Amino acid sequence: MIGARKTVTTLFAGAAFCMLAALVQPQGGSAFAASEVKAVVNGVALTTGDVARRQAFLRLQHQKADAKTAEESLVEETLKRQEISRVRMSVSKDEVDASFGRFASGNKLSTEQLTQILTQAGVGADHFKQYIAVQMSWPRVVNARYGSSARMSSSDLVTRMMENNKQKPVTTEYMLQQIIFVVPQSKKGITGKRKSEAEASRSKYPGCEQAKVFAATMRDVSVRELGRVLAPELPAEWKPLIEQAKGNTTATRVTEKGVEYLAICSQRDVSDDTAAEIVFRQEDLNKAKAGKSAPENENATKYLDELRKKAQIIYR
Repeated sequence: MIGARKTVTTLFAGAAFCMLAALVQPQGGSAFAASEVKAVVNGVALTTGDVARRQAFLRLQHQKADAKTAEESLVEETLKRQEISRVRMSVSKDEVDASFGRFASGNKLSTEQLTQILTQAGVGADHFKQYIAVQMSWPRVVNARYGSSARMSSSDLVTRMMENNKQKPVTTEYMLQQIIFVVPQSKKGITGKRKSEAEASRSKYPGCEQAKVFAATMRDVSVRELGRVLAPELPAEWKPLIEQAKGNTTATRVTEKGVEYLAICSQRDVSDDTAAEIVFRQEDLNKAKAGKSAPENENATKYLDELRKKAQIIYR
């Protein structure tokens, strides 16, 4: 079992953490004794216990970890979390738990061992999971807000291609459908049965053109057209399933909607301006996650600045 602080710090400073750190946030109700309120963000209190946990978390990342830095980190994430809640675009608990599990397995740990490590470090599993949730949800909110206005300018695109030996990058274009075996919130006990039905349907899937007719032969099955999706845009939870797909469907996933799989209508290599822009943006995002460039894009920063200006933030 890993127990020493030196080992813990090394674990969280590694590349696996940099990838996951594209993901939450603390709440009030600290486990620390005699917590005092340090700031109130739109009515949400941040305590000395929250600040102490965030300081411990920043130390694991080898980042500046004084109390003021930790407090500002919490204020920003509280603003993000409130906006995520307002627009109802939060990731699910299952998605957060899955990311927590992937981080543990990527470091050859069980989730119980990772939880113990976080507790020993003064962070706690809940604090880490909350951090994961905000970091996973926030990019979705930014993308929904700005959409195509976030496009790279023509001059920026030309500059990046010049840096790439005047070549447009090549990526894979997928045409996708989403098949959902619906499981109502009140009937989660039938998930296992629905998963078996979904798995059995994959071998009979007739192709995208006949998908809706096929779905109509089964109970509570819906088909959603996802259209064109380029490889860098694939959601993290679906990307490995799409890349590992054998035939025209992926393996199934249990989600908050029910049991789902994707149908791959077609795939091909493309090299156009849109594909180039998406590839370059993903490269920038990967660099940001690795701490090699600014952590947020211009629109994300502008969005957060707007939230801060409208917010009522009281420091104590």
